[in-house]
Amino acid sequence: MSGLYWRQVRERGLEVPTDRPLDELTAELTRMLGSTDPVERDRTAYPALGTWIDRGVYDELLPGLGDGMAAGLEIGLGEQGTDTVFRRAFSVLVLATVIERDTKEYLVPAEQVLRWGDQIVGWYLRERDLRGHVEGKGWAHTVAHGADAIAALAGSRHFGVPELTVLLDVVADRIALLTTPLLSGEPDRMAHAVMEVLRRDLVPITVVEPWVRRVARQAAPDAIRGDGDPYAATNNAQQLLRALYLQLALAPRPPAERADLILITVEALRATNPFTLGGR
Repeated sequence: MSGLYWRQVRERGLEVPTDRPLDELTAELTRMLGSTDPVERDRTAYPALGTWIDRGVYDELLPGLGDGMAAGLEIGLGEQGTDTVFRRAFSVLVLATVIERDTKEYLVPAEQVLRWGDQIVGWYLRERDLRGHVEGKGWAHTVAHGADAIAALAGSRHFGVPELTVLLDVVADRIALLTTPLLSGEPDRMAHAVMEVLRRDLVPITVVEPWVRRVARQAAPDAIRGDGDPYAATNNAQQLLRALYLQLALAPRPPAERADLILITVEALRATNPFTLGGR
């Protein structure tokens, strides 16, 4: 279908067209999630699917739509520098919207949401194409989009203490797997995912504190030996700790244990950054 058709859809406020079946429109939008054209992908396919999910268009079809998006996470997984990244990166955003819709309206069985959680986590830790903005093609941003999906899972009624604890570990694992500094705001999105876990007020402080210490061990330059730049290997964890502190201090809807969590995070920052102690 021509770009003119979808431009008209956008101009009409993303109302669902009545001249074509919904399944046909959905199939085309799903294909467009993998487009290298950011107008098709970022400004059409993702907003249309997300808006229709939020408006309840897919309420009776939500389990199937979520399964379709989860399948998109496997397309080209393991590749680096190829265009398949766009389908994975935007499928996970739509799946996050599906999960958020279920959290609001109770539309999907628990076992299915938990399966989606396993698929998101498996993809997130196996994803190797970590580009942020791709010249001429727009955002890939898999680390950020995956964090957004973790945040959506954290809000699900189907996730209790064990599942929420796993989500924290996944964020720490993803940071540990990174070998180059993140440059496109990803630590802020990852910290937001952690905040969504903490806002549930279910995971005890006795679990969160060791998790913060684990991230801090990855953030300490002195822990890196050799002739290379120690900050290259520790920057991402350091940025995550800083973003988490900032959000604990300033973000709305703080967790019940906010004061203790701030103290724990401050202690980790002091232990990993010599300038917080007045210089080297």
